[in-house]
Amino acid sequence: MSETSMEEDGVVRGAPLDRTIARLIDGRVDALLTRAVRLAPDRIALRCSADALTFAELDRLATRCAAALRALTGGPNQVVALAGVLDPVFAVGFFGIARADNVSALVNPLLREDGLVHALSTVRAGTVVATPEMCRRIRRVRHRLPGLTHLVLTHRDEGVAADRDVPTLRELIDATTTTTTAPAPAGRPDAVACLQLTSGTSGPAKAVQLTHRNLTVNAAQTVYGHRLTDDSVLFNYLPTFHLMHLTIGLASTATHVLCAEPDLAEAVRAADACGATHLYSLPVRLSRLAVEPRLPMMRISSLRAVLSGGSAMPESAVDTLSDHFGVPVVQGYGLAETSPSTHLGDLDRPRTGSCGRPVPGTECRIVDVDTGAVVLTGGKGEVQVRGPQLMRGYLGHERSRDIDADGWFATGDIGRCDPDGYLFLVDRLKDVFKRDNWLVAPTTIERELRRHPAVTDCVVFDYPDTFSGAVAYGLAVVRDDATRPADLMAYVNDRLPYYEHLAQVELVDEIPRSATGKVRRRELRDQTLDRHRNAAVRADRSSSLQDRAEGEDHVFIFIDRMTVTGDVEEFEQALAQISEYMAQQPGFRSHQLYQSADDPKVYMEIAHWQDAAAHRQATSTEGFRTPLQQVIKNARVDFSPYELRSSHGDAASQS
Repeated sequence: MSETSMEEDGVVRGAPLDRTIARLIDGRVDALLTRAVRLAPDRIALRCSADALTFAELDRLATRCAAALRALTGGPNQVVALAGVLDPVFAVGFFGIARADNVSALVNPLLREDGLVHALSTVRAGTVVATPEMCRRIRRVRHRLPGLTHLVLTHRDEGVAADRDVPTLRELIDATTTTTTAPAPAGRPDAVACLQLTSGTSGPAKAVQLTHRNLTVNAAQTVYGHRLTDDSVLFNYLPTFHLMHLTIGLASTATHVLCAEPDLAEAVRAADACGATHLYSLPVRLSRLAVEPRLPMMRISSLRAVLSGGSAMPESAVDTLSDHFGVPVVQGYGLAETSPSTHLGDLDRPRTGSCGRPVPGTECRIVDVDTGAVVLTGGKGEVQVRGPQLMRGYLGHERSRDIDADGWFATGDIGRCDPDGYLFLVDRLKDVFKRDNWLVAPTTIERELRRHPAVTDCVVFDYPDTFSGAVAYGLAVVRDDATRPADLMAYVNDRLPYYEHLAQVELVDEIPRSATGKVRRRELRDQTLDRHRNAAVRADRSSSLQDRAEGEDHVFIFIDRMTVTGDVEEFEQALAQISEYMAQQPGFRSHQLYQSADDPKVYMEIAHWQDAAAHRQATSTEGFRTPLQQVIKNARVDFSPYELRSSHGDAASQS
């Protein structure tokens, strides 16, 4: 691969789109199949369990599928939604839709009813090719989809009578007497070929318009970056079918093997048995494989590379799998808006933790999140990209709303580029937060937390804090009951600067993820905040009821727990300064400071104030905030909500 580096203008440029790539680029995406048939008609294109299709067989089925869909929809230019099921029917359906000169809309087959309504309404689908499970969900909300005219099944569930009135795609194909269809209009590479839905992590999912040229260019870019040839065997170990894997298989005339085996060891055996050269999977599956006890017995003798994308993979998993299989384990980067790849890990010079360098014909730059100025080598900022694989725009949006006049697209991801042009992602722009004016990336903290030997999975997000703006809050899954949250916080906080310290860790049974393995960080944050708000409301009600029952004046009780992580002397001096200052403020009643007898670094502070307003007024002044910075610098402070359970005597009302 040609060398790539950051230039003086701060832009990292991929290799030129030279003849090696240009010869793979044809006008329309369905021409990839035509070309593959011409080059290798009898080679296996797709294999799934015992079933296999040659390129010639796939071509014939796609052509008849096109005829069937044209008859059904009355096309051209009709939107046909297609479930991304990991089955050859996806390939037949996709190329059939393209050859019918219709537009495919790719839909996650795992969506529930509300998600399906949003997806199908957004893409304006008149026909849906759905799995039986999807079909039943759609029927329950059919009244909310007035534009939906036709339902077609990917396959039929044996013994389920409810779907007998819905034809399968294969039944439509078999009933078609026409073996050819009118050729797709020539000279329309910039027509929309496909609609893909964004992940919806920063709002409702939008429909991305991808042209034929977008898809063929990106297939060629990926073939080049992954070193695919006609003797490659692509092993697809993902839960759903991603279009990229289909198009790169066609562009390289390689055999594509689909594996739905849930057992990791069996999947690796299948990869070895079929002679896999390139193993594609999700970070979450590869991370589990890296800690699988049976890994030492697993071999894939033909393997050339392990490839991952969609989210970050722990560096320890990358190193483990690379050492074990003796091949590069690399990650890529891209979005639905970029067809999808803009960066691919360099198989010759892999760099752990990096997404690699821009694919040919692609440019990348990092810009300051506040000013928009281009950031030079090593600086963090928002990742922006441009290239021929960049979408036409979102359905229903003017392109200028999302892509600037110079063709740059703002990804919403925070990253940095090293001097050699390798991209390192830091976090999503919407996920980073500031603590004491320091920019904090949750994934940086997650990376350290995952290194703890007891942690199997985790997520970190921002938690509102009265004094620092926000602090880091973690959810963690651990291997045993002996591990305490305090152990995890101490482990992480010893390795990070104070502003990246975990303020609290909560142990959970699992970290919910999307179908593609992505953590739903915003949802988990909102759920945690809701739980804590509800607990605080219950505590306030309990306190209010007690006050009324006892006929006493309301007293605001402030409790915090502090664990010293830095200089003990600086911490105690700053704390004493705060206590002396607060004792002189209006509304102050009393203050007690306790030190743990078991751990001298742990302190508990209880303060009583006349009311919450008096406490808020005191904490808003410089006399409190200035020494507080020294406390935060040297200690982890936990402002967890407390709920009154019982009260005896009159200690709470003493002054």
